[in-house]
Amino acid sequence: MGNATSPSGIMASMTNGVDLRTAAAEFDRAAVADVEAAAEDERKQVLSQFPLEEWAELPLERYALGQGAPPESGSTYCRLMEFGTPHLGSIKGGSAAKHIMYHHNSGEWRLAAPLRGMDPQDAWAELRGQFVRAFDAVGAEDFEALDDLEVLRYGPTLVTKSLATYFPQHFLPIFAAEHLRTFVTLLGGEPQAGVPASRTNRQLREIVRAREEFEGWTGQEVMRFLYKHFNPRQRAIWKIAPGERGRLWEECRDGEFICVGWDELGDLGQYQSDTELKQALDAHWPRSSGGSLTLARRLLAFRDLEAGDRVVANRGTDEVLATGRVDGSYRYDPDRPEFHHVVPVAWDLSHAQKLPKPQHGWRSTFAKVDPSLFARFTTHSTGSAPGTGQAQSGTPVALPEDVQAVLDALERKGQVILHGPPGTGKTRLALGAALALDGRADVLGADARQRAEAQAEMLHGDRVRLVTFHPSYSYEDFVEGFKPDLSATGPGLTLALTDGLFHSLCSRAAAHPDQTFLLVVDEINRGDLPRIFGELITLLELDKRNLPVALPVSKRRFSVPPNVRVIGTMNTADRSISHLDAAVRRRFAFLPVGPDPDAVSGTVGPLDLAAFFESLNTRIARHLDADHQIGHAYLLRDGEPIATEEDLASAFHHEVIPLLEDYCLGRAELLHRILGGLVDAETGRPLLMPPQDLADALATEFTSGVPGPDA
Repeated sequence: MGNATSPSGIMASMTNGVDLRTAAAEFDRAAVADVEAAAEDERKQVLSQFPLEEWAELPLERYALGQGAPPESGSTYCRLMEFGTPHLGSIKGGSAAKHIMYHHNSGEWRLAAPLRGMDPQDAWAELRGQFVRAFDAVGAEDFEALDDLEVLRYGPTLVTKSLATYFPQHFLPIFAAEHLRTFVTLLGGEPQAGVPASRTNRQLREIVRAREEFEGWTGQEVMRFLYKHFNPRQRAIWKIAPGERGRLWEECRDGEFICVGWDELGDLGQYQSDTELKQALDAHWPRSSGGSLTLARRLLAFRDLEAGDRVVANRGTDEVLATGRVDGSYRYDPDRPEFHHVVPVAWDLSHAQKLPKPQHGWRSTFAKVDPSLFARFTTHSTGSAPGTGQAQSGTPVALPEDVQAVLDALERKGQVILHGPPGTGKTRLALGAALALDGRADVLGADARQRAEAQAEMLHGDRVRLVTFHPSYSYEDFVEGFKPDLSATGPGLTLALTDGLFHSLCSRAAAHPDQTFLLVVDEINRGDLPRIFGELITLLELDKRNLPVALPVSKRRFSVPPNVRVIGTMNTADRSISHLDAAVRRRFAFLPVGPDPDAVSGTVGPLDLAAFFESLNTRIARHLDADHQIGHAYLLRDGEPIATEEDLASAFHHEVIPLLEDYCLGRAELLHRILGGLVDAETGRPLLMPPQDLADALATEFTSGVPGPDA
């Protein structure tokens, strides 16, 4: 198990475990040349179509999105900046609100808060005036004047990209405020709160200029280096079916793109949120009951794919047609006969293969692909050398986003509690993080048997311990106490001082400071935490590690080593976070683990499982609360979405129904509000029906009307 105690931020040249100086020296700056040339061509295109000196008279129709056909002079400014200049740096994805004002498909103009209530032309005059003042201020190097332009604060990514495009000598090609703050912190700075993204961009630029590792580097080189080594977010890998049973694959392969249907929706770029797109889905395909929200989110994820993102084209549930790397931006192409939503992709046909077992989650058009599964069918060797967390070839294994989030929280805080409703996979996630720390990340995407074997082997070792707290669990079990000596042979009861679980783990950790030791506490909220931890609750804080105390029972000196980590899980349906002892809450990071519709992507007969799952949880949250939603594990078998009507009936009647009845405490009317027609109106009891009828009934009640091509 690797050492997880590297300091955060900058210490010497180390940044989050990466030697900055070495990484910079090894970075292939020459490889950026082609990208930099393309970025400069895009910059010249912006300057040619939208010269600085013409901004004062720029008409609204040349600025805003959503006005139908582009003006005769070419793309609007917002479309060019979001979709037509990917090499300059991406601002694609998310809400169209980033443009401060735009024309909505409803026919209304959507305006940022300071402009609301104004006539569109008056609003544009104000917005345009602030853009002009920003450009004039930067031209005069009066950067503080940017702080006073209130309207521009509502479009930080567009504004910062605009400034970097017109004035590349003053700004780096990094635009998202969150990313800028992350990079400032990683490079040893302290980002200022409440300032425009443009100011944080300037702060990062000054930090970079002061570091000798980046001497002589261009902005594009710095940007691509930072995203390569410290990307603030891990992008999802999406499986996308090219039509039913892959019927459009040859067209997608030869044309180097991937496309999907739902053409009636029009350009996906016009939708501001998943709720708005859901409303459009419901309008075109009526009678849906909440399940279209899942589809809306997946369509927006498709729209927001960025250059460099990885995708998989499939046929059915067990065939990979190719893997690909997104090579441009989404476009809506109404000239195609069908499947108007298109994303350019550079395909790699060498990964085409039949998978050893079906991926039941692949039965719908979209599905997330676990990074470790992706690594398994894109590399020839997936074995892992013990304790390295890498494939035998030396290639690091990509970690799932949720596992990486746990590791980041442990690095920052030392201990974390994973909390959420039952069945959301909290224990599985905790053990997944343990496997990653133990150098076994390659098994995270393996089948259930292989993963279970790896977990058992790990827990039989010396560095990971698993315990379940319960009301009678005590300080004596956890730290130390006098317990019966079973080896004593004399008359009467003999007591012996015995080290508890945590005491023993800390002793082993102190003897091996170069390794990380982990305690996983399942159901942590079922124990009396102040009594169990005692005085050790103080020693959990990272800045108090190695601080010795005298234990009250034995008077021995004891400390918690810095290489010890703790992961707890808690079921919020039993007890909310607010009921935890305040001293405990302060010392743990808290990560929510919620229901994941993507985990149950698939169909059973006419029922879209993910749509049903999300619609059911929407009702539960409305009539009970979010803590009592059901987790995706209830609809999984051996780690895969349930695939048969019999499994669906078993899960629904034997697991979901009893849980909901328990939550409703005998209140038939409450159960009826959640399950609707699945409850007998006379008896108030859930209806029992044969498996072949249940899928139809659930589809009618929860997902009726939601469309979707098959995989």
